[in-house]
Amino acid sequence: MASYKPVAIPAHPRLGEKVTQDALYWRGYKTPVQIKEFGAVNKIDFSPVSPYNYAVTASSRIHVYGRYSQEPIKTFSRFKDAAYCATYRDDGKLLVAGSEEGSIRLFDISGRAPLRQFDGHSKAVHVVGFLSDKYRIFSGGDDYSSNLWDIPSAAEIVSYNEHLDYVRCGCASKLNADVFVTGSYDHTVKVFDARTKKSVMTIEHGQPVESVLLFPSGGLLVSAGGRYVKVWDVLKGGQLLVSLKNHHKTVTCLCLNSSGQRLLSGSLDRHVKIYSTTSYKVVHSFNYATSILSLALSPEDETIVVGMTNGVLNVKHRKPEERKAKSQNKRRPAYRTYVKGRNYLPKQEDFYVSKPGKCVLKKYDKLLKSFQSSKALDAVLEPQIRQSTPEVTVAVMQELNRRGTLRSALAGRDEKQISLLLTFVTRRVIEPRFTPILVTVADMITDIYQPVVGQSALVDKQFLRLQEAIGKEIDYQEELLEVLGMMDALFATLTKKKASSLEENKSNGLTKTVEQDMSN
Repeated sequence: MASYKPVAIPAHPRLGEKVTQDALYWRGYKTPVQIKEFGAVNKIDFSPVSPYNYAVTASSRIHVYGRYSQEPIKTFSRFKDAAYCATYRDDGKLLVAGSEEGSIRLFDISGRAPLRQFDGHSKAVHVVGFLSDKYRIFSGGDDYSSNLWDIPSAAEIVSYNEHLDYVRCGCASKLNADVFVTGSYDHTVKVFDARTKKSVMTIEHGQPVESVLLFPSGGLLVSAGGRYVKVWDVLKGGQLLVSLKNHHKTVTCLCLNSSGQRLLSGSLDRHVKIYSTTSYKVVHSFNYATSILSLALSPEDETIVVGMTNGVLNVKHRKPEERKAKSQNKRRPAYRTYVKGRNYLPKQEDFYVSKPGKCVLKKYDKLLKSFQSSKALDAVLEPQIRQSTPEVTVAVMQELNRRGTLRSALAGRDEKQISLLLTFVTRRVIEPRFTPILVTVADMITDIYQPVVGQSALVDKQFLRLQEAIGKEIDYQEELLEVLGMMDALFATLTKKKASSLEENKSNGLTKTVEQDMSN
């Protein structure tokens, strides 16, 4: 008797997005750590110096977390009401934050009490940050003003009152110590120079501005508001370079990676989109549980931290690559070990002994080998197989059909088993790779169990779902055929027009030559 050949599972191409280098890179971030804060997280800021702790502003507190700590290593809670926009200085030694009562507080990382308090805004201060000279602070508040402060004297240097609505975002230039940018709910982004008494540039975003960002070079400015992320060329007077509309709800935060080659945007639609800064196309996307308010990426791109409206802090770390480096340095066998005996050919007088390889059969193959068709079908209808590898289930059905035992395997089943079969067929029959065999299976099930229709409400419901799914697929294919017919008619008319225009040109050329000959 010939040996049993296992069922061949056909390899179907996987439908879906193409796996790119960006997708592999961003998928390298581990399963997130969830940390519950006291309120919605309105700002996350990483320290620019090692060990890259990050400050989280939520409710009336500022928590400083270590890179891998799930509990705060330091807390600043000297606020009467909500705190906003805690931001590190470039040396990582000072932290500045705004507040609901309109005051700005400056903290030393090693202490707890504020070093300075700046009072001048009449309403809540949502925007604070350091200029690149480290001795001045800019701020923006709900009183429509943008102010500049001197740290040593705690005095106000200048106040700009050009916005017509709340100032809710801002950033400072890394190259020029006098330049900073603010965005407002009046739909404008303004660029200020501390050496002048008014703004040097105004950019119309078109929606209330939620976040602004300057590229490290200082030549490009990114603004986010509404569903749009827009990139502007500052050196060309604020010319719009590209407008991106990839989110379904308001975009709330922006950040760049360490190299400046990837731009990240978070939105109330629960997604973080990652764009290439060369093509401005989405190269990857993260999905979160609730709406996103804040987003930050560590200076070494090792950690992504996202703050959400429900007060949850989501922290993802990249897998460390030290193990890979160590494994590469391990001593490996010499090259001659691999090639030893590879080119050896047996001589004419040698006896060649081949050792047959052991074939381990799957459960369904063992049942098929012993001609237990019904049990083999049951084996591939188990949840783990039918959900994760439906191609195995369909391949066994095809093998049973080839043997002529599919009808007997489908017959004699109870209410639960019939419902399971119909659920699988209804879900997978519309997939082109499974349609040929599953249409046959559906036809056999209908033929076998037609006499018992009406005896079980569960089975009747599954039959109706199957009918509805097949009906929708037929309607869809009819619409596609109609579209194909329209396209064929359009292409035919286009080719006729081109041919007629060519004929006219030829005829015109002939008439002109004839007229010239007659005149001569």
